[in-house]
Amino acid sequence: MSLSQGLQQKLLQKLSPQQIQLMKLLQVPTANLEERIKEEMEENPALEQSDEDGEDQFTEDIKDEFDSSEEEDFDMDGSEDEYDNINLDEYVSEGDDEIADYRTRDENYGEQEERKTTPIKIEVSFYDLLLQQLGLLKLDDKRQVIAEQIVGSIDDDGYLRRENSAIVNDLAFRQNIETTEQEVEDLIQLIQQFDPPGICARDLQECLLIQLHHKAKHDNAKDVTAAILILEKYFDEFTKKHYEKIQRSLSLSDEDLKAVIQQIIKLNPKPGGNIGEVNKAETYIVPDFFITNSNGKLELTLNSRNAPDLRISEGYRDMLKEYERGSKRDKRQKEAVLFIKQKIDAAKWFIDAIKQRQNTLLHTMTAIMQHQEDFFLTGDETSLRPMILKDIAEKTGLDISTVSRVANSKFVQTEFGTYRLKFFFSESLSTESGEEVSTREVKKILSDLTEAEDKRKPLSDERLTELLQEKGYNIARRTVAKYREQLNIPVARLRKQL
Repeated sequence: MSLSQGLQQKLLQKLSPQQIQLMKLLQVPTANLEERIKEEMEENPALEQSDEDGEDQFTEDIKDEFDSSEEEDFDMDGSEDEYDNINLDEYVSEGDDEIADYRTRDENYGEQEERKTTPIKIEVSFYDLLLQQLGLLKLDDKRQVIAEQIVGSIDDDGYLRRENSAIVNDLAFRQNIETTEQEVEDLIQLIQQFDPPGICARDLQECLLIQLHHKAKHDNAKDVTAAILILEKYFDEFTKKHYEKIQRSLSLSDEDLKAVIQQIIKLNPKPGGNIGEVNKAETYIVPDFFITNSNGKLELTLNSRNAPDLRISEGYRDMLKEYERGSKRDKRQKEAVLFIKQKIDAAKWFIDAIKQRQNTLLHTMTAIMQHQEDFFLTGDETSLRPMILKDIAEKTGLDISTVSRVANSKFVQTEFGTYRLKFFFSESLSTESGEEVSTREVKKILSDLTEAEDKRKPLSDERLTELLQEKGYNIARRTVAKYREQLNIPVARLRKQL
């Protein structure tokens, strides 16, 4: 195959580094924005955060993240021409006439807001609790290592999902310890006696049986014994709620069966799930927006964490002033000036990106609030209107992907609760009159119907379809089944209660 050269024209669209950074900033939720700003301040010493309030620094223009028509080019090659073209007045004069922060403070007046630190809960982890109980057993060195291997193989919910043979192989290859499956099983039986009851079980059936056997030691009641028998011999029938078959096989009355079911329902299917939970920041929802109802008029505000008061470091401006007074012939001095200019330009762009993020968030949320005004006034989910990303993109003039980034991982706090922005997006469904309603409205009615049903005779999908059609919604049975699954509502047989 011969090699040849040729000319080829291509039309490509490339995103600048600034556009990519803006896209990433739009995706960042408020809870993580402070961390992102700290990272930028650590990388760029020319950027610093002021102690003053900066809530009034919004700009009026909304720019799409993909609009590169007015994109400034901050790429610098460090050449001699670039250095000669630098206008230092743009960097040393900006903000020089501002009053220093310390001059506006009264020495006799304390800080308006006391800085408080949030206490962090310190607790024993799930594995530490198991290791503490393991230390109470009198085991030799070999069995101690095997037991620690078993404890380390237990999942966070308290289940042991590794086969005994796999644990034997792990000990042989990693610990250089020869053991047998029976020896591992004997230690598993010991660990299953630890607190909380049900720990180290291989499946749900074993987990529940361990808890019932533990309860039987202290309370040898008739219903506990019957519950053990049901889980041992009729576990599949119990999970599928074939209560009639169990009742006939064990000759139980309705009251006895109800007492047995109550015993099983009280058991914990995940014994390790509520022990030693780590206090993670993401478990707390930080709203990005606040919507209040002021005498029938909705008011939207942005979380103040989204509006940090960032500024260019005065120290860097002072350094440029010194270089401006001195000679510009020294090579080191030229390199220093170019470095400072790069950092200041990067800091300026990051500040503009933060402001643009604020404006885009407010602009998009305002369109969502206006579209779903009835819901924000009443809190009734049935008043939600059909809304997709394209609708908001057309109202705001932004790209659909930009709206998607704003709606992702963002929350709004209302007087009716805190919601994800994605909660307000839904497809449409036609009624008999031809009116388009939100599928969220249909799901709310479906949820209300299943909650109000007679649990001894729950409504089937066919009956739910008939009830929805009677209310004027043109909907098929398979659509009802799909919405029911999306709402995590089980089938009628599994909703049945005695």
